[in-house]
Amino acid sequence: MKNQFIVIEGLDGAGKTTQIRLLREALEEKGVRVHVSTEPTEYESGKALRRALSGKEPKTACEMAVMFTIDRIAHNQHPESGIEALLKDGCTVISDRYYYSSMAYQGSLTDEFWVDTLNRGCPEIRRPDLCIFLDLAPEKSMERITKNRSAEELEIYETLDRLTKVREKFLSVFDRLARETDPEKKENVVIIDASGTIDEVAARIRTAVLG
Repeated sequence: MKNQFIVIEGLDGAGKTTQIRLLREALEEKGVRVHVSTEPTEYESGKALRRALSGKEPKTACEMAVMFTIDRIAHNQHPESGIEALLKDGCTVISDRYYYSSMAYQGSLTDEFWVDTLNRGCPEIRRPDLCIFLDLAPEKSMERITKNRSAEELEIYETLDRLTKVREKFLSVFDRLARETDPEKKENVVIIDASGTIDEVAARIRTAVLG
């Protein structure tokens, strides 16, 4: 397979980290060079976002949307570890979160279409070849999140009410993108039930990626 840019999305607790690891292993078994990245990034722009997400440096939804866009540009354009550089070097890139998260999380608190324009309208932000959304009930998400973390360790979006609204927004965004008539704005999104076993979910993802 040719190198691709693949995004894995989902609520916290949906199993993204585990499934990305399994997908990476499956691709590497086929001889594919794989690089895994995540948002927020480890660049300075990403570190600032992590402080905001923890609640240590509170920001408005609009500020957060702009900060994520700045970090996403760095994620794409860094001359050595950016998405563009890695793809040109022959790697398949798998990203844990991307602009769909901005449209769902910040878009549920401010203007979704403005957040969309910030990201999909930016010439320095690449459109993925494939986005896989791991769909999980918010109640299950909270159960998994709180299993090994105290209340003080939760991020600002990690409440049942907020996750319920975010999931609804994710599905609304994907429905809107599926109805795009402009070929230049089409998105390749696959929604996968993340409530099964790890192996069941991994098999669904491999089918989406490899056919």
